[in-house]
Amino acid sequence: MVVDDHPMWREGVARDLTEAGFLVVATSGEGRQAIRVAAAARPDVVVLDLQLPDISGVEVVLGLHAALPQVRVLMLSASGEEQSVLDAVKAGATGYLVKSTAPAEFLDAVRRTAVGDPVFTPGLAGLVLGEYRRLATGPGPGAGPAGSAEPGTPRLTDRETEVLRLVAKGMSYKQIAQRLGLSHRTVQNHVQNTLGKLQLHNRVELTRYAIERGLDG
Repeated sequence: MVVDDHPMWREGVARDLTEAGFLVVATSGEGRQAIRVAAAARPDVVVLDLQLPDISGVEVVLGLHAALPQVRVLMLSASGEEQSVLDAVKAGATGYLVKSTAPAEFLDAVRRTAVGDPVFTPGLAGLVLGEYRRLATGPGPGAGPAGSAEPGTPRLTDRETEVLRLVAKGMSYKQIAQRLGLSHRTVQNHVQNTLGKLQLHNRVELTRYAIERGLDG
């Protein structure tokens, strides 16, 4: 699904996606409408502009995840300001690209977003991970020692914990697969199993969880 308030840009992105073999199930030019349409169309990935005429892209991300917890959101914005990026990712966006990104890089980013990889314009990934580490410097309510299990927390397998550590370091599924000698699908399955056990919704929440427990060291 493509959400952007500029018709020519929206139609151009949708056309590029279609020509690349993606199925574009819907488009929208307004935030509230996008949330309603997405709830019915159930897209796997939403390509979303940050600036919309009625509500902000950050509010749309929150609304999308309330309606479709598993949806992945790739922000595509003219703004590369640090606060805009952090606000979007904290709301649950999987990735963030600026609109000057080359078409081939954009299409690759959509493919990676679809499998849960975080995708950022160069220079922004370090910013996001740095912010998570800053937020995690003080233990949250009820947090135990780094790496320890909390009462009632499902126990992860050794392999799931190993994958979780690499996720917290900001590695992509492809990089994790190469590091551990696993297939991309196996890594993805481990991440999905871990999300289910921890009752988390996306890789952003999983990364925050891991960093808060000192698993990124």
